[in-house]
Amino acid sequence: MTTMSKRDYYEVIGVAKGATPEEIKKAFRRQARSLHPDNKDSGDEKAFKELAEAYEVLSDENKRASYDRYGHDGVKGSASRFDNFDFSGFQGFGMDDILESLFGASMRGGFGGARSGPAQGAHLRYDLELDFLEAVFGVEKKITVKRLDDCTTCLGTGAAVGANITTCQTCNGMGQVKELVNMLFVQSYQISTCPQCHGNGKSVDKPCRDCKGQGLTRKPKDWEFKVPAGIEDGSRIRIGQAGDKGPHGGPFGDLFVMVQVKRHKDFIRENNTIHVKQDVSFSMAALGGELLVPTVDGTKVLKIPHGVQTGTKLVMRDLGVPILNSPNRRGDQIVHINLKTPTKLSREEKELFERLAELQKEELHIDSSAKSESQEEKDVSETKNSSDSTSSGDNGHGSKKKSKSEKNKASKKDDTLLDKLVDVFRPKDEN
Repeated sequence: MTTMSKRDYYEVIGVAKGATPEEIKKAFRRQARSLHPDNKDSGDEKAFKELAEAYEVLSDENKRASYDRYGHDGVKGSASRFDNFDFSGFQGFGMDDILESLFGASMRGGFGGARSGPAQGAHLRYDLELDFLEAVFGVEKKITVKRLDDCTTCLGTGAAVGANITTCQTCNGMGQVKELVNMLFVQSYQISTCPQCHGNGKSVDKPCRDCKGQGLTRKPKDWEFKVPAGIEDGSRIRIGQAGDKGPHGGPFGDLFVMVQVKRHKDFIRENNTIHVKQDVSFSMAALGGELLVPTVDGTKVLKIPHGVQTGTKLVMRDLGVPILNSPNRRGDQIVHINLKTPTKLSREEKELFERLAELQKEELHIDSSAKSESQEEKDVSETKNSSDSTSSGDNGHGSKKKSKSEKNKASKKDDTLLDKLVDVFRPKDEN
């Protein structure tokens, strides 16, 4: 590749110019797996060389700075080793092995590189149930978690009392062994945990009975922490280094507290808004007034406008849930009005409602003559529907296309039915 024909290295890897080293490494590995020559579906040796060259420059802080300032001319010779590189010798090797040979052990085992010390302990989970108001306003909590820590008996050594502890002869106390790996024309070293001492670096002739030589036992540990105001159901709180201790002196993992919020009998939460249902009497709905309604801050006065209807929503400002990490800001409370109909009335109350109906000229009952007329209309309607249904039923058993004679018969039948309906409503004195 000549300088003139080379693409921008950031474009080759697929990242922005201000990308972090981790973003560059992640994008490179993603493309490398697709383009490396051993991939039968999408392998492209030329594109892989270009990608490897771009990564060698952008993964090095000094080379990247020179490239950003002077372009390809600023890194002449730094990435030329890929121009005539033959990748055919890598056939059959794993992707991590290829990347390690090209760029060193830092590309092996994910994005973080090889671990140079004891492994970190496992992360732990704790399920914490909160009351509704605890989640709204926050609370101090104390929990007990059982985690792996140094064995009390052997103080983490893994050796029984009086046992002989010596340096592991296999790894010379390093806990790791280095093995030379030959990959055709490339040689590299692979570092792994010592198989003899399992990374401890020490050999013990008599292991501790309590921890079985592991140096770790599970113990209860108390933790106090603050739950922030406004936390939601399903949120996660991280307590650093509160998890299991790593083997052979490794660092502690983390503890993740998973929050579950109980339901409230009155309040329903929607983000930072609280919803509540409020019954209102007929008198209050008609005349308006003031009511004491429940809020998370206790009962508060709410003004009810006259003529309010069921389903009306009234807003009580700044009486909702505090915004997470901004406790001085809060959501609102929405009051949903429900017009309550009385089920039992005293004699006086009944008379008052009847008087109200009279004033509004509202008929509470229908007289007998109106009922009779309504019944006659219902009977006529049922007769007509029955006739239509019978006619429709006949059509269902016949041909889809009626003949002319059949249509004439149906017409005469309808005329006869019409005459019968007229007879029903003809005054009797006309006979």
